Amino acid sequence: MNSNKLRGVIAAVAGAMLFNAMPAMADSTDDILNALIAKGVLTEEEGALLQKGRTGEKEAAAKKKESAISTSFKDGIVFESGDKKHKVSVNGRAQADYRSFSDDLTNNQTDTWDIRRAYLGVKGTFYDTYDFEVTYNGAGSTGSDLLYAYFNARWWEQAQFKIGQFKQPFSMEELGSSRFINFTERSLLTQLVPAVDRGAQIHGAPFKGTTYALGYFNGVGINRGTNVNDNNILADGKSVTGRATVNIAELMDQKDAVYHIGAAYSSTTDTDLTNAIDIRTEGRGTSTVKTNTFSTIGTANSGYDLKRTGLEGAVAYGPVKVQGEWLKAKFEADAPTLIAGGTAGDKDITAWYAAVNWMITGENYADVYKGGMFGGRMKPKNNFDPKAGKWGTGAWEIGARYSKLDASDFKAADLVNAYGVNAAIPAAGIAAQNKFNEVDAWTIGLKWIPSPNVRFMANYVTTSMDCAAGVVCTEDKEKAVNLRAQLDF
Repeated sequence: MNSNKLRGVIAAVAGAMLFNAMPAMADSTDDILNALIAKGVLTEEEGALLQKGRTGEKEAAAKKKESAISTSFKDGIVFESGDKKHKVSVNGRAQADYRSFSDDLTNNQTDTWDIRRAYLGVKGTFYDTYDFEVTYNGAGSTGSDLLYAYFNARWWEQAQFKIGQFKQPFSMEELGSSRFINFTERSLLTQLVPAVDRGAQIHGAPFKGTTYALGYFNGVGINRGTNVNDNNILADGKSVTGRATVNIAELMDQKDAVYHIGAAYSSTTDTDLTNAIDIRTEGRGTSTVKTNTFSTIGTANSGYDLKRTGLEGAVAYGPVKVQGEWLKAKFEADAPTLIAGGTAGDKDITAWYAAVNWMITGENYADVYKGGMFGGRMKPKNNFDPKAGKWGTGAWEIGARYSKLDASDFKAADLVNAYGVNAAIPAAGIAAQNKFNEVDAWTIGLKWIPSPNVRFMANYVTTSMDCAAGVVCTEDKEKAVNLRAQLDF
């Protein structure tokens, strides 16, 4: 066999071997080809031909890898493209509660089991730029309620654009997910803040450790368009809401600490009449501050403008966190009388809370702080999972919170009986009983996180309610025990 034929055979055999071995040794094939050429086994032309074929195979393999879809569980069922640019996840949470009260008042304050939340949703990212989420709450007031439905364009981290139905940028406690709140319920303050609504906002992180958001919303709350009477304090007008935060610890490169300060402002202009305020206790028992409707007798379309100002702060170092917020809600009457049949003039409500929490098993709160809020998943240092042979303690947290709400601008004539009809009160005196305009609440909490996706919580909540001047209350305290079992993914 002459040398040309021999080289041809060797080239064919070498090529077949290289292509067959390519998936396992793609990074070393160039070296092998160069060695064969150097030893004279292959000519440069034959080597180039093999290299060209190899390059084509590599390009085909890369394209196939990019278009491949992988499935995994990363705190949710995740489908992800090979190039990591496209991702869709299925998420959900179930919160099963039990609430027990010290005595039974007349306004839904009975011991009860409850499905507090049952969410199922889909969220994802395309081209590593466009984010979306659609989430339903199966435990909603009307059966299955749309909770979130939004689209976010992340062309720049400093200036992102979101449109749809989502939370307005106000209050660190409200913006944090219910999956990760420190107590079973948020504080009294959050019943006064603008929450989920339909609108658009610009937001982002312009500098290290800072965030901002500014949005324009319907101002009527979740699952509502315009010209619909709400059942709480939100006016039937457009709302402009903004928030800015800074984490000083991040500016100082302290990774195990959080020094957070923030401020928010919301202005809602009213174009129609709006129903009453109705503030529920943190134990989810009875109503406390409950007003007549906001309207002016004999004057059409005479509601109010609602201006809300909020301040927030938090200090966390290692396993200890102190957090607090203050809010002032100002109801500015469009006409001389604000409350139907009540007193004239503008009305203010102020509210604040202070809370301290301690991860007694040593987990770090800075690990779950991101984007101006504590909204991440606390992962135990040692999971408790007997089936997998993991006998760790899980993560344990204890906490205490004090909340205060002052609506003393609302006089007895502005309020209605928070408990409804009480058979123990003579009929002539029913309308003058249990009209509260100040509320104090203490919450003591214990939380166990056996593994990252499971939580068990126990809270003891005691609430004191002060009567408006001139009213003698028959019931002014509520004591509640709230228990929760939660699974989320």
